[in-house]
Amino acid sequence: MTFQNDPLLTSFALRGLELRNRIVMSPMTRGFSPGGIPGQNVADYYSRRAERKVGLIITEGIGVDHPAALGAGSMNEDNVPVLHGSAALEGWKRVVDSVHAAGGLIFPQLWHMGAIRQANSGPSPGTLSCRPSGIWGPEHGLASMPSAYLEPMMRLTRPMSDSEIADVIAGFGSSAANAKASGFDGIAVHGAHGYLIDSFFWRETNKRTDQWGGDIGARTRFGAEIVRSIRRAVGPVLPIMFRFSQWKLQDYNGRTVSTPAELESMLRILADAGVDIFDASTRRYQEPAFAESPLTLAGWTKKLSGKPCMAVGGVGLQKDLQGTFENGSEACDNLADVRSRIAGGEFDLVAVGRSILGDPDWVIKVERREPLRRFNLQAFATLE
Repeated sequence: MTFQNDPLLTSFALRGLELRNRIVMSPMTRGFSPGGIPGQNVADYYSRRAERKVGLIITEGIGVDHPAALGAGSMNEDNVPVLHGSAALEGWKRVVDSVHAAGGLIFPQLWHMGAIRQANSGPSPGTLSCRPSGIWGPEHGLASMPSAYLEPMMRLTRPMSDSEIADVIAGFGSSAANAKASGFDGIAVHGAHGYLIDSFFWRETNKRTDQWGGDIGARTRFGAEIVRSIRRAVGPVLPIMFRFSQWKLQDYNGRTVSTPAELESMLRILADAGVDIFDASTRRYQEPAFAESPLTLAGWTKKLSGKPCMAVGGVGLQKDLQGTFENGSEACDNLADVRSRIAGGEFDLVAVGRSILGDPDWVIKVERREPLRRFNLQAFATLE
């Protein structure tokens, strides 16, 4: 039995695309692409979600065409895919074709790890990891990394040079062009969680006094130049989604912006550069973004930017992502609240990560109002 007039199941238009519902598969690192090349198992994994009515699939983070984009970091980043080289592009073409054959839409999430990447690791171990000001993060930030990781990472390195910054911007554009050639339906940019783009946004890690640092508007320039590079590479048709966050892997209590005015400045610069829809990443989607208002980060983002927005963080589960690593998470039916917020116009789409990762039939169960599956840690180790 399906339920009529469910806000989660209504279609949504995005720059020429028609999403069949408001449920998006959120990007989560999978690590099943040896040598950076996705195989048939990856194609099957994503096409299963498309067959089972996910409105839009956003892939796991894909390393952009830059030697320091990938490596060891805060979690297991082995076998992360890339979007350059003929073998990887052939693999992604197989993934995209499989998703399209199943009636789905798919964006790649373009990713550069930045300061989170450990030195001497990844496909290019001799390359220095990228940091705007040579800073990993605040010394006393609330982070859950082991000391064996933190101690070497806290040592200062040199800041990125202008030529290194230009190389990264070009790498995003190159990977976006490859994504378009592979048939992807749009581009998603990872600008959150303390990775490279976010480390330019964040005052704690960007102490630069040149054109790439200063107030929030100046600190947004790097992200905006990446968006412009992507827009030049893909042309005027493909939609660009941009993920940002307040929290960081270096500090769960970290904040990119302190006021709605700062948020508006950042969002408008990114929107003017070419962003079509924002992905407001939070640990719990329903939490207020600022003390003076009950409005969520996704709600503020839509209000201030004038662009569509997607909410993410704990939809369908009791625990946030980090809490899940203790012993999985029981399902939680908070979907009535999500439906209410979509119907009220607070945000437009909802991204679901762990639940869809662990259960390909999640959307169908939501459609039929059937009980949802508990998320088991074993799901991280499989491609169901």
